[in-house]
Amino acid sequence: MEYMIEKVKNEVKKILENDESGHDFNHTERVLNLALKFSKDYEIDKTKLSLIALLHDVDDYKLVGLENSLKLSNATLILENINFDKKLSKEILNEIKKIGYSKRLENLIPESLEGKFVSDADMCDSLGAIGILRVYDYSKSNKIPFFNKNCFPILNMDANSYREKNGSSINHFFEKLLRLKKLMLTDDGMKEAYSRNQIMIMFLESYFKENGEDDWLDYLKDYLKKENLIK
Repeated sequence: MEYMIEKVKNEVKKILENDESGHDFNHTERVLNLALKFSKDYEIDKTKLSLIALLHDVDDYKLVGLENSLKLSNATLILENINFDKKLSKEILNEIKKIGYSKRLENLIPESLEGKFVSDADMCDSLGAIGILRVYDYSKSNKIPFFNKNCFPILNMDANSYREKNGSSINHFFEKLLRLKKLMLTDDGMKEAYSRNQIMIMFLESYFKENGEDDWLDYLKDYLKKENLIK
């Protein structure tokens, strides 16, 4: 099994090696390691968890487009190339289809414990210090302004609106990232998300103070109260 996992890792690296948007193999590896950490005290199928984690982004709509992402062509081909059990492959692909914030907006939630650990790990990697750096990388690679003081967030978007949105990276914190804590599916994920959320809140407070943006500081305070995210 270890040889098979390494083979999958190499295939995933090839697909993600040129990514500069924060969805590179380093992200995938962090998700894998965090999911394994969350699940260490549980009886789970570690091979299934590892494959869900490794393959969860190879067909991400931000990388291959929405139409191609629905087919899961890359994940399917990789599983076929390693001659993985067809029944388990189907289960893995079905879980991958339910991982991601836009999927949650469509009320899709992983069914297996393995999928839930990967989902929490994936969302946690969007939070904290790493999450802030990933937002910055995505902003640069897609030429999105990091901050536009005249453009406030659009809240309560549906999945399609979220995928098509155009706005600043700072808005992304309010539209998605600060809300992820409430979407955790495991106790371990919830604890990790809470800790990382505090880092993001402190970052935003400092960013607005250093820029002299009192209106945005007030917006942040009101948002945290409404979302019940007060430190």
